[in-house]
Amino acid sequence: MRHTIPLLLFSTCLSHAADIIIYGATPGGIASAISAAKSGSTVTVVEPGKQVGGLVTSGLSHTDFHSFESLSGSFADFAARVEAHYVKTYGKDSQQVKDCFRGTFAEPKVNRLVLEQMLAEQKGITIVKGAHLSDVTVKDGRIVSASFTSGDATTTHDGKVFIDATYEGDLMAKAGVAFHVGREGRAEFNESLAPEQGDKQLQAYNFRLIMTPDPANRVPAEKPPGYRREDFVDLLPALDSGKIKKLFDYPRDCIFKAQTPPLPNNKYDINDVSGGFIRLSLPGKNAGWPEGTREERKAIFAEHLRDQVGMIYFLQNDDSVPAKFRDEARSWGFCKDEFTDNGHLPPELYVREARRMMGVHVFSQKDSERPADDARAPLFTDTIAMGDYGNNCHGTFHEGPRFGGQHTGEFYHPVPPYQIPYGVLLPKTISNLLVPVAVSSTHVGFCALRLEPIWMSLGQAAGYAASLAAKDGTDVQKVPVQAIQKLLIADKSALTYFSDLPLDSPDFAAVQWWAAKGGFHGVEPWGKTLRGKKIHGQYNEAAPGHEAKLDEPLTPELKKQWLALAKSINAPGAEAAAAATTRIAFIKAIHPQP
Repeated sequence: MRHTIPLLLFSTCLSHAADIIIYGATPGGIASAISAAKSGSTVTVVEPGKQVGGLVTSGLSHTDFHSFESLSGSFADFAARVEAHYVKTYGKDSQQVKDCFRGTFAEPKVNRLVLEQMLAEQKGITIVKGAHLSDVTVKDGRIVSASFTSGDATTTHDGKVFIDATYEGDLMAKAGVAFHVGREGRAEFNESLAPEQGDKQLQAYNFRLIMTPDPANRVPAEKPPGYRREDFVDLLPALDSGKIKKLFDYPRDCIFKAQTPPLPNNKYDINDVSGGFIRLSLPGKNAGWPEGTREERKAIFAEHLRDQVGMIYFLQNDDSVPAKFRDEARSWGFCKDEFTDNGHLPPELYVREARRMMGVHVFSQKDSERPADDARAPLFTDTIAMGDYGNNCHGTFHEGPRFGGQHTGEFYHPVPPYQIPYGVLLPKTISNLLVPVAVSSTHVGFCALRLEPIWMSLGQAAGYAASLAAKDGTDVQKVPVQAIQKLLIADKSALTYFSDLPLDSPDFAAVQWWAAKGGFHGVEPWGKTLRGKKIHGQYNEAAPGHEAKLDEPLTPELKKQWLALAKSINAPGAEAAAAATTRIAFIKAIHPQP
């Protein structure tokens, strides 16, 4: 049965073994553990923090995606469970159920509860909390073991396959895997969004604070350690400029982006204002985080906390703040019932980008941009996940004063839904390591992948791949991608985006299989629109040009195209497919039966 190893309180060195060792109980790590356990592998997840869930349980509660059709697999399961929690707790017609936005918006404590329940359902998963990676033993291109420390205790974990699910890529770096920190130059991968010359800049960090205007549940900001009033007096002319209409608002003309719709129970996920006059994110202040020691990261964490909580404290308490802003600031507070063991503040900083592996496939800008004659982004027949968000960067450098200056390196680049190839998980050198979070990508490419629903899909794929490799004694680079795809499809994880193929469709498996072969690329022409009609904010209806249209008649042109593809992959049932009159009849005729 699954169990949790408590923190050890004495100096010792213990050794444990499991089929799969995962470092980082981020959503990507949790998805990896679940899919590996479903495959019958024993799994140990080692988490350096006090709780599981990464940013999803540490304030990032307003999930980033564009259309519901992009959500599948582990994340769709998670969201459905969150919604079911609110239905059970408050009733199906409650405001809480409405506000959870089909389970994608939730209070951090609910996200944590649901993720813990998902882990507990799987036999063979062991969770170790509060243990930090100290050493990795590599022999003949394979990781033999990893050692972790907690206080004076050291524990060594032997495994057949290892998964680095940390935001920082700490395990892969210790294992000697090639990685990059910073931005590539424009010519290196032919990326229009990249700077002319490469540099060490990386996307800025901030906290995802959870706050509320509810008097019954709000807690005022306390003066953070190291607070200095002089750090915030320059807020005053910024407030007098007229560029800030309210302190808490959405989406702009404010300091604190209180994202709407709100979370259940009148809570708000507070984020950086994209392109704003005053920012929460602090580019440059995070430069030492990716490769920093624990002490260096603690200092960077403290600096961000001092800045962001200090700003709220100043606005709530300093007599020099104009009354209308001070009164508004006092009408908001941290949530009394969130992060109760951490002063109502998120325990993790929003690490948007750190190390990025340089692996078998380096995902770059071109991988999520459609060709000129197709509605779809480039085809990857080794696809193991998909997304629809686009390249999104909150800035990598700040020019001018802290309050009223300008971020540079910022971009928000819309793209069509895109596939993600297996190679982004694979290092070039280590044969038993998978990296589903600090994935192989350029800075620009990573800015399309750095989203928790996508990380869960990548983690789900990594877990299945790790289990196959562990069972067969195969290098992860040599695991047949078709076997991974089959497991993912059976687990309702979509490999290709469709606007009219729900996860519970009886045709889901056949269509996803055919799409991974390339059946739906080059079928729909570019229709001049990348995203569907806006629902609210960043959320849209399904992307156009991505329908399966399964019941439509099979045109002679498409039948010819599909028959040629079927022949090239030696698909069975070609004779029956040649007689098909609809798209779905053709696909069913050639789909290999389980």
